[in-house]
Amino acid sequence: MPAAARSADSLLILGDSLSDHYGMARESGWAFLLSERLGPDYEVINASISGETTAGAVSRLEDLLTTHEADRLLVILGGNDGLRALSPAQVRANLARIIEQAEAAGVAVALMQIRLPPNLGPAYLRRFEGLYQDLADELNVPLLPFFLETLFEEPGMMMADGIHPTEAAQPLMLDEIWPALQAWLNGELQAELQADPDLE
Repeated sequence: MPAAARSADSLLILGDSLSDHYGMARESGWAFLLSERLGPDYEVINASISGETTAGAVSRLEDLLTTHEADRLLVILGGNDGLRALSPAQVRANLARIIEQAEAAGVAVALMQIRLPPNLGPAYLRRFEGLYQDLADELNVPLLPFFLETLFEEPGMMMADGIHPTEAAQPLMLDEIWPALQAWLNGELQAELQADPDLE
């Protein structure tokens, strides 16, 4: 839809199965719940694909930006890279390409922190999970908290595979990131980062 014809801002979500209503109806997923919470002020475009990697998203991004002409991009990627123990340096480079390409197209970007299962080992976890804050600081983009941060150990929140959230977890995932997400959408979080690039 041409930007001039839109009456609402648009938010493009670029993610994997954690955002792709995996194993449930679309209307149960947190992204759909977000569109309902935002109401007519925002068009939420969920371009998440189960199994998506940062490299896959790089290859799709140009077409997505052209097709949807989004105002904002929320990047929730890296989990599948991490589960395959791919190089954190390559994950970081791919995420940087996504952010820089979107910003070059005039799209505001926010990045979500990603956490991995502890069985991947402490050394890898430190390198992988640490890249998100480092990249957010370097490129001056907001870093949203991981939406499963407090839900992993809660009964009924994770499917039997221990990786994917259940339908019951979806509204809680939205609640987990809502304060930071709302601040970013309102321009408050980005304004703080622009005023103080070292703000965490």
